[in-house]
Amino acid sequence: MDLDPRLTALRGLGGFFVLRAAEEAGRRLPTLDQAYGPRRPDVQGAPLTDSLTDPLNDPLAVRVRRVGAALRAPEPRVAASVAHQGLAARLWSVALGCAALYGAVPDLDPEAMRWDPEGSAPDDLWLTEVRPLPGDAETLAEVVLHGHLEPLAAALRARHRLAPGLLRGNAASALAASARELSRHARPGVASRAARLSRELLAHPLLTGSGTLTGTAFRRRSCCLYYRVPGGGVCGDCCFVRPPRSSPRAPSG
Repeated sequence: MDLDPRLTALRGLGGFFVLRAAEEAGRRLPTLDQAYGPRRPDVQGAPLTDSLTDPLNDPLAVRVRRVGAALRAPEPRVAASVAHQGLAARLWSVALGCAALYGAVPDLDPEAMRWDPEGSAPDDLWLTEVRPLPGDAETLAEVVLHGHLEPLAAALRARHRLAPGLLRGNAASALAASARELSRHARPGVASRAARLSRELLAHPLLTGSGTLTGTAFRRRSCCLYYRVPGGGVCGDCCFVRPPRSSPRAPSG
């Protein structure tokens, strides 16, 4: 099954899987490439709005502040971790969903993906052009892990005290959750393809050792810090079975 230019098959899977494409992508929003690194000219040559070109208001900082305000996070690194996991979940869901449904994945080049850092969850993403790539685990790792999650983690670690193990755990947890959602799909072969790809990806050097997969259930070896959000508790795949006692610096990876 070939990728269609609007990726319509993803729309029935829920908000984390939807990717706006083609002509829907023309809004004047920053690209993910701009969020990960130093300020660059817009890919279409037009300047971004003042609020996004202001060095004190870069897209990634805007997103962390937005998440922090929504959660009433007690410190920026908690908001940064939750923002990281949210974007990782969106990227894995799109890539894994396409690979399982279509047998191909769109080229999610960070320069071609626009993002609204001030939007609500799940993160709203636009892809300016749908260019198909093979739907194998190696390609998914190149597109998501190397293309997005490595530079995203580097950018967040430069701003916040986030342990590498925490970020690996976030990435692995988001991948496992995407596969778990796809396991509920009724179309023959979709669930099995998603499960196989997720197992192969969790064995990738950038994710290996981040947790244990049993069937579709994943238990990570780090904590995303969500328990520090007022009323947050622990996530279903957390390394903790109950929230740790409050402390200045709880284990995070």
